[in-house]
Amino acid sequence: MRAVIQRVLSGRVTVDNVERGKIGSGLVVLVGVDTSDTSHDAIYLADKTANLRIFDDQDGKMNLSCLDVSGEVLAISQFTLYGDCRKGRRPNFLNAAPPDLALALYHEYVNRLKEHGLQVATGEFGEMMVVEIENNGPVTLLLDSEKEF
Repeated sequence: MRAVIQRVLSGRVTVDNVERGKIGSGLVVLVGVDTSDTSHDAIYLADKTANLRIFDDQDGKMNLSCLDVSGEVLAISQFTLYGDCRKGRRPNFLNAAPPDLALALYHEYVNRLKEHGLQVATGEFGEMMVVEIENNGPVTLLLDSEKEF
C-alpha cells in the first residue's frame, strides 16, 4: 500500500457538491492499494501514519505525531498512486488492486486509525471527489508498505 500524507490545517472532500468528510488540523492521506497487498500492509501503513512525528513540538521541531496533537485524519482512496508512467504518455494501472480488494484494505486502514483513537473522515470509495487541502508547512511525505521509497 502507498500513502501520500499531507500535514494540514484543514481538509474537506465533496462528491457531487455534497460534503462527505471534513477535518480541522491533522492529516490528509491519499491511500492506494496494490494487487499484492494484504491486511499486514494496511495495518503497517495505519500504524506508521498514526505515529509519524511530523507535527511541531514547543521548540518548533517535528517531534509529535497526529496522536500527540489530537489531530484528525481525512483518508481518501486513490488508485492512481499505482499508476505506472515509465512507458508512453498514458499511465497504466495494472498494479492497482481490483475494487473489492482495494475497498477491504482501505476500510482496514481506516479502522486501524480509529483503533488508535484518531478521528477519521473519509471520502467515497470509487467516486469522483473534490479534495480541498490547506497544507501546513507544506509538509508532504510518501509512505510505501513495501518500503520502496
